[in-house]
Amino acid sequence: MHSTDVNLSNCDREPIHQLGRIQNFGALLALNSDWFVAHRSTNLETILGAGRTIEIGDRLSRLFAPDAMDQLRSAAAALTFPDQVERIFGLALFDGDCLFDCALHSSGGNTIIEIEPHAAGVLNRQLAVLRPIMARLEKHTEVEPLVAEAARQLRAALEIDRVMVYRFRDDLSGEVIAEAARDDLEKFHGLRYPRSDIPDQARALYVRNRFRIIADVEAEPVPIEPGLSLEGEPLDLSMSSLRAVSPIHIEYLKNMGVGASLSISIIIGGKLWGLFACHHYGPKLLPYSQRTAAELFSEFFSLTLDRTLARQTAERREHGRAMHTQLMRDVAAGTPLSASLPMIEPVIQQAIPHDGASIFVDDLYDSRGSAPNEEEFRAIVSSLNGAATSRILASEAIADRLPRAARFADRAVGALIIPVSRTPRDYLVLWRKPLVQTVTWAGNPEKPVEMGPNGARLTPRKSFEAWQETVEGRAEKWSDAEIEIAESLRVTLLEIILRLTDEAVTERARAQQQQELLIAELNHRVRNILNLIRGLINQSKNDARNIESFVEIVGGRVRSLASAHDNITKGNWSHAPFSELIETEAHAYLSDQRDRLALIGPEAMIAPEAYTVLALVIHEMITNSAKYGSLSDSSGMLEVTVTRQDNGDLCLDWRERGGPPVKPPQRRGFGSTIIDRSIPHELKGEAEINYRLSGVEARFCIPSQYVEWRAAEGNEIEPTATKKETGLADVPNTVLLVEDSMIIALDAEDCLKELGVENVRVESSVAAALDALARTEPELAILDYNLGKENSEPVALKLKELGVPFWLATGYGEMQDRLEELGAAGLLTKPYGRDELLQVIGSKTQT
Repeated sequence: MHSTDVNLSNCDREPIHQLGRIQNFGALLALNSDWFVAHRSTNLETILGAGRTIEIGDRLSRLFAPDAMDQLRSAAAALTFPDQVERIFGLALFDGDCLFDCALHSSGGNTIIEIEPHAAGVLNRQLAVLRPIMARLEKHTEVEPLVAEAARQLRAALEIDRVMVYRFRDDLSGEVIAEAARDDLEKFHGLRYPRSDIPDQARALYVRNRFRIIADVEAEPVPIEPGLSLEGEPLDLSMSSLRAVSPIHIEYLKNMGVGASLSISIIIGGKLWGLFACHHYGPKLLPYSQRTAAELFSEFFSLTLDRTLARQTAERREHGRAMHTQLMRDVAAGTPLSASLPMIEPVIQQAIPHDGASIFVDDLYDSRGSAPNEEEFRAIVSSLNGAATSRILASEAIADRLPRAARFADRAVGALIIPVSRTPRDYLVLWRKPLVQTVTWAGNPEKPVEMGPNGARLTPRKSFEAWQETVEGRAEKWSDAEIEIAESLRVTLLEIILRLTDEAVTERARAQQQQELLIAELNHRVRNILNLIRGLINQSKNDARNIESFVEIVGGRVRSLASAHDNITKGNWSHAPFSELIETEAHAYLSDQRDRLALIGPEAMIAPEAYTVLALVIHEMITNSAKYGSLSDSSGMLEVTVTRQDNGDLCLDWRERGGPPVKPPQRRGFGSTIIDRSIPHELKGEAEINYRLSGVEARFCIPSQYVEWRAAEGNEIEPTATKKETGLADVPNTVLLVEDSMIIALDAEDCLKELGVENVRVESSVAAALDALARTEPELAILDYNLGKENSEPVALKLKELGVPFWLATGYGEMQDRLEELGAAGLLTKPYGRDELLQVIGSKTQT
C-alpha cells in the first residue's frame, strides 16, 4: 500500500465485529438451532471451573443443570426482535452455590450465550442509585448543565477516573462538551477529535449495541474455536459484550495511557448523538449487572436530553413566530417587498446575526451592509436557480459552491440563502464577513503516515495535547437554530408576498392561522405524551420483578402508544380505525396465525383523544392473553365483537376460549388499573372484566362523541382488498415508485401490493430510477417530484419517451400546471394513501 493511500479510514475496512476472539473476563458459547455447540471460547474451564467444559458438537444439556437449561431456553425463546439481548442474573448453571450472569442474543443462525461470574447484590444497589441520579438530571433545562451533571453522576456511580460527554458535529468530528475527571488528570474538555477517530462501522455498532467495555487493554484476547463455521463464515459478535477489541483501538488507548475503557451511546431519534466516553488508568471490570444499570441510565438520559432539545426547539419556534408577528405588523401595506429591506433587516438581525443582507424580488435588487453589489449578485443568480426548489442553502464558504462568489469574498463569504418564491425565483440572502477561526484539536488530525505494529497504515497518534488549527476564508458557521429560524422566516416572507397581492391575502392568512393552530395543538399533544410516558415509567415499577421485566413492561406500553400515534397521524390527526389498533397489537403474538383472532362487527373510527386510551387497554388485554390466556398456547381463540348501541356508543365484547384454565390475578398491578379505570376515568365510559375458568370475558363501552361509524352494522370487518376485490380488471403487474423518503416509500409499496400489484420497484434517486428503467420497463410509475437536492424530471422525460404512464407526487399544489409539459397522467398531492393509489391504478386500467 502506498503511503498516499493510507489514513485512519482504513479502520473502516477492519471487521471489528468478526475478530474471532473475546475478552478474558467471560466465556462464550454459540449454539445452533438444535442447541448443539457450534463455537466456544477456549477459556470455558477458567470461567466455569475446572472440569466444566464441552466439546464442539455436544448438546449443551450435557454441561448445564436442567433448571439452568430451562431458564436459558426460555430466554432464547424471548429473542423476537433484531439486536435484542436477554439477560439472566445470578443463574446457577450447575448444582451448587456458584452463580453466573448470562446474556443471550441471536447471531445469524446461532444463539450466543455469554457467561460471566455473578457479583451478588450489585444490581439492586445500582437500581437504588439510579433513581436519585435521574431526579438530579430532571432539574436541568439546558443541554450544557445537563450533560455536565450526567458526567459527574456517571463517574461517581461507576467509580471511574474520567467520564467525557462526546458530541458528534455535522461533519462527524467529535467535541468533548462535558468532563468529570480526577483532579490530577489532564483535562480534555473543549477538544475536538477528527471523524477518523471513530470508524463508520464502529458508529453503526454504537447504535445497535449501546454499551462497549474494554476491561483491560493489556489482557490477551481469548480465541473462539472454530474460527470459521463449516460454511466458512466467522462468528458475528456485533451484539456481544465480550467482543475483543481491534488492535488499532488498543494501540490508540495505550497511546493515551488508558488501561480500561467504557463507551455508552447517547441515541436521539434513532441516531447516534454522542457518547459517554469513560477512561480508567488501570484495569476496570464492571459486573454485568452494573453495566446493565449503566445502559439503562443511558436510555433514561437520552430521553431527558431529547426532551431538553425538544424544549429548545419549541423556544426557537416561538422566537420565529415572534419575528413573524413583528414583520407582518411592521411591513407597510402596499409596499413592495423589494423596497422593504430597510424595514425588515433590523428585525431579522435580532434573531439571526449577520453582517449584510441582499433582497432580489421581481428582478429588483437591494442590499445593506457587507454584501455584493447588483452586478456581482446577478452573476450568481443562475447558479442559485439550479438549486433544489424551496430549500434554504447555508454555507460558511459560499465560493466553494458558487465560484463566481469569489469576486466579493473580501466582503461576504458566509451565506444563508432563503428562496421566497418559485416562479420567478426570488431570494433573501444574509451574509457574514470572513474571519480567522481557531479550532483546538486533540493532537494533529493530519498526522503523517508511519509504520505501526499492525502494518502500513496511519498509526493512532501518540500526542493528544491541544493542537490549534487556523482556518481562513470562512465565516462563522450558521447554527441549526438559525437555519430553523430562517425556514420560519422563509414562510413569513412568502406570506408577505401573498399579502401584497390580490385575493390571495385572505387565503394565505387562513392557512397561516391553521398552521399556528396545528403547531399549538402538536406542542400540547407532545407535552401530554411526554407526561404520559413519564407516568407510565413511574407506575410500572411496581409491576416489575427486575430490570429486565421493567424494560419489557415499559417498552411494550410505549410501543403501544407509538403505534396508536402512528395510526392517528396517518389520517392527519383524525379518527382512526379500531381494527388497525387491535390487529397491530395482536400481530406480535399471532404472526401468521391470524385465524385465532375473530374481529366481528362494523368498523368503528375512534377519535384521537380516545384512541391512545383504548390502545393502552387493548395492549394490556392482549399481553395478558398472550401470557396467561387463550393466546398463550397454540389452540386458544380470541373473539372481539364490535357493537353500535342505540345511542351511538361503541361496545367491545372480549371473549377468550380454548386456552388454559384462567385464575383471577393474585395482586393488582398498574396493568390491571389501566384496564379497569382508564376508560371510565378519561372517557366517562364503562369497563368490566370477568376471569372465568373457561376464559377471560370483558366489556368496554366508549361514548358516542369519540366514535364515527363507517361500515354496515352486523357485518364482519372486511379484510384488505386483494386484486380481485378492488374491482379492477387490469391491475398493472409492475410499478416503478421513485420516492426519497423511506417511510413514505414503504407505505406506498404496501398499499400497491394490497391493491394487487405483484412487483413494486422502489428507487430513491434519479440515477437509480434511470438504471431501473434501462433494465425493466414498468407498466406504471409514480414519481416524487422533489428528491432531496434533485428533481425527478429526467425520469419523467424517459418515461414519456418510453410511453409508460406515470403520476407525479408532490406537496406543492402548483405542480398542476406542469403536468401536460412533463407528460404526467395526473398529480398525487401528499400525503396520499390507499384510496388515492386506487384511483391511480383505476385510471391506468381505463386507458
